[in-house]
Amino acid sequence: MASVPFDKLDGHIWMNGEYVKWADAKVHVLTHGLHYASSVFEGERAYGGNIFKMTEHNERLHKSAEILGFKIPYSVQEIDDACVGLLNKQGLKDAYVRPVAWRGSEMMGISAQSNKINLAIAIWEWPSYFSPAEKLKGVRLDVAEYRRPDPATAPCKAKAAGVYMICTISKHAAEAKGYADAMMLDWRGHVAEATGANIFFIKDGEIHTPTPDCFLDGITRRTVIGLAKDRGINVIERTIMPDELSSFEQCFLTGTAAEITPVSEIGADRFVPGSITETLMNDYTTLVNPAAVKAAE
Repeated sequence: MASVPFDKLDGHIWMNGEYVKWADAKVHVLTHGLHYASSVFEGERAYGGNIFKMTEHNERLHKSAEILGFKIPYSVQEIDDACVGLLNKQGLKDAYVRPVAWRGSEMMGISAQSNKINLAIAIWEWPSYFSPAEKLKGVRLDVAEYRRPDPATAPCKAKAAGVYMICTISKHAAEAKGYADAMMLDWRGHVAEATGANIFFIKDGEIHTPTPDCFLDGITRRTVIGLAKDRGINVIERTIMPDELSSFEQCFLTGTAAEITPVSEIGADRFVPGSITETLMNDYTTLVNPAAVKAAE
C-alpha cells in the first residue's frame, strides 16, 4: 500500500455531508487552507471496528477550529456519526481515521471571513507509524534544528496544519541522516516532544515527561499517564533539560499513529527498552483492542 499515492486509493471519502468517490474528493488550487494553513485535523485509530476515543478527538477538532477563528458546521455528534458510517462503508475494522476542516476558496488573501468551512473524513488502512522491527529494538531520534514556538507566537494548543510545517522539515532532516524521527526542544531550550508524538522518560521506576505548555497534551499521552497511574507508577510532569537525557534509563513516544514506541537513542544518548515500557505497551494494546488480545490468548 505504501507505493500507492494517497489520491489513488479505493473507496469513499465523507466530504461536506456526502460520500464522494475517493478520486473525486478534490479542492481547488486557490483553497485558502492550502495557501494560508487555515486548516485543522485529527488523527484517530479504529481497532476491531471501534474508533478509540473518537468523541474526545472530534471535540478537540472543534476546539482547534475555534482557536483558528472558525466554526465547523457539523456538531461533534454529527462528526462521530460520519466517522462510524464511513468506517463501515470502507469495510474496515483496523484503520486510521483523518477528519480535516479548512477554509475554502471563496476569498483569497490573509482575510477570508466569508470563506466556506469544509469538512472531510478519510479512512484507510495504516499500520503503526514505525515499523514493527523498529519498535521492538527502539527507534533512533535526532535532535531537531527547529524548536516548538512560544505560545505567544503560534496557536500551540490547536492541531493546526501550519504548526506541523517545522515537524515535516525536522522529520525529513532526521530521516536523511538515518534516524526515524527527531526530538524537538521548545523555544526556551527545554525538551518538548518528537515531530508527531509526545515523549516520556523512565528513571528509578518513575516516569518523567515534559509539561505540555507549548505543544499538544496528546490524547494518547493522557491515556498512557492514566495506565501508568493504574499500575502505581509515579508520573512526574516537569521541565526536562537536554543535559538530563543521559540520566534516564528508558524512553518512549506516544501518539495515535505511534501508539507506544520505545526509543533506543536520542543523538548521543542511549536507552534500553525495559519492563515499564513493555508493560505499558501491553496495557495500551489491551485497552484499545481487548478483543484482539483475547483472541490471541
